[in-house]
Amino acid sequence: MKIVTWNINGIRTFRGGIKTALDSLDADIICVQETKVTRDLLDERTAIVEGYNSYFSFSRGRSGYSGVATYCKDSATPFAAEEGLTGLLTNHEGAVGCYGDQKEFSSEELQPLDNEGRAVITQHRIMCREKEEMVTVINVYCPRADPEKPERKQFKLQFYKLLQCRAEAILKEGSHVIVLGDVNTSHRQIDHCDPSDTDDFSENPGRKWLNSFLHSGREEVAMKAEDPNEEPDAASQDAGRGGKFVDTFRLFHPTRTSAFTCWSTLTGARQTNYGTRIDYVLADHRLAHEQFVAADIMPEVEGSDHCPVWGRLGCRLLAGPKPPALCTRYLPEFAGKQQKLSRFLVKVDQSAARSEKSAALPGSQEEGEKRENSNPSGAGSVGGKRRPPTSDPAAPKGKKTKTVKTSPNPQGSLLSFFKPKLSSAFPSAGAPPQQCVEKAHRVGASHKAPRPGGGTQLSTSSGGGEDDHAAAAKPLTARRAAGSPDANKGASSGFWKSVFHGPPPPPCCKVHGEPCVLRTVKKEGPNVGKQFFVCARPQGHASNPDARCNYFTWVDRGK
Repeated sequence: MKIVTWNINGIRTFRGGIKTALDSLDADIICVQETKVTRDLLDERTAIVEGYNSYFSFSRGRSGYSGVATYCKDSATPFAAEEGLTGLLTNHEGAVGCYGDQKEFSSEELQPLDNEGRAVITQHRIMCREKEEMVTVINVYCPRADPEKPERKQFKLQFYKLLQCRAEAILKEGSHVIVLGDVNTSHRQIDHCDPSDTDDFSENPGRKWLNSFLHSGREEVAMKAEDPNEEPDAASQDAGRGGKFVDTFRLFHPTRTSAFTCWSTLTGARQTNYGTRIDYVLADHRLAHEQFVAADIMPEVEGSDHCPVWGRLGCRLLAGPKPPALCTRYLPEFAGKQQKLSRFLVKVDQSAARSEKSAALPGSQEEGEKRENSNPSGAGSVGGKRRPPTSDPAAPKGKKTKTVKTSPNPQGSLLSFFKPKLSSAFPSAGAPPQQCVEKAHRVGASHKAPRPGGGTQLSTSSGGGEDDHAAAAKPLTARRAAGSPDANKGASSGFWKSVFHGPPPPPCCKVHGEPCVLRTVKKEGPNVGKQFFVCARPQGHASNPDARCNYFTWVDRGK
């Protein structure tokens, strides 16, 4: 039996086809996190894959956020399946049950913990040494603690506490338990690229929870064997108190360094393997030591900012007679059943929808890395507001006026607001310039044209053999040349270059002598929106000569 977990950072990661991707992972049970798909956007190609049965949990009310899914081979069909940890989302047969003591949580706390689509539980039967047993697989995407949102830190700890409550309750009922997925906390210093860069590493609440959740077994002894003189720290002492679960990767690789499962895409940190290990396959102590035969990570598999993690057990899976009720193939839209009209006519609170849209999503792993610089959209607006339509002051009120359609795009170009107004050099202010020139051509050189500041001046020939008609026609030719598309394009380009200078040329970093890259501060604070230059190389440890150097300089706004 083989099991795989992978934070795919969007279901579209499976570009070559979902079945191809699932087959390439070669596992009986495949758990994915951060699907970023909601129920209304789930298509049949994603929900129903030949040879597999799938189980989804969706984020309620937040599109493109969170979400987990478990794909089981038909030969590993579960006997029970359930969405969420609280039991509040279970209204069907074939649920897993065993919710434990939830007295620590109020009803107001429980519902939000399941509303973000962070857990799917499947229960399977396995044959271990000719004895049939049960194993429950809890697929989780634990919340990220946003440093700028204290409420999310509390939400994360509450989720951890509920996860432990549910896992231990199922274990107490006699089933083996495997908890796997993106836990969003690196456990020990060996699991972090630069633990010295993190303040109070061992005091992190998430790590303290992992210490209480995980069992201190032979992997701990092997890690301490590296340095027999090392005094046990507080984290080791906490671990020694004996949690009920084991980190299967460390069970087989207790001292392996640089074994990371997540990297920053913004800094290109995967190139230098500057990451963290936050994806786990955690099993109860007895199952881990008796049935697990191997466990490892798959950093060679790309397509996401995470890599898959797998574990192999010596036991054999027994397929259920049919998929439980949570299976996506039973959803009305995929089962060919007629749906109620009320499903499509849902009353929406517009004010709540607008506020929900404007509110920022809770911090996910890549929230700050995917926002791109947005160009200001000033065309056709002043101060961010649309110009009101101008009315003709000469038109009497109460009467309809005939609208003359002058061009396909009646809205003027923004460029026209910046161009200086040219003084009229022709007798009739209302006549078009070209008509005035032609009129001057007919009258001849003796015609007197008004000066821009009043008075008149005589039109004279250049004295180079040109007759009066040629002298009068010359301004027309020049005007036509200036009005050609190429000339207008060049003038427009030159004008915008004079208004918007664009970014300054990048300087070269001091260590590598290579051109830097331009970045913009996204974090809220006094420097938000400011631009700066940093070394263009990928982020890495300070001791890595191929990694980014510490060059940094603000962009001079005066340039």
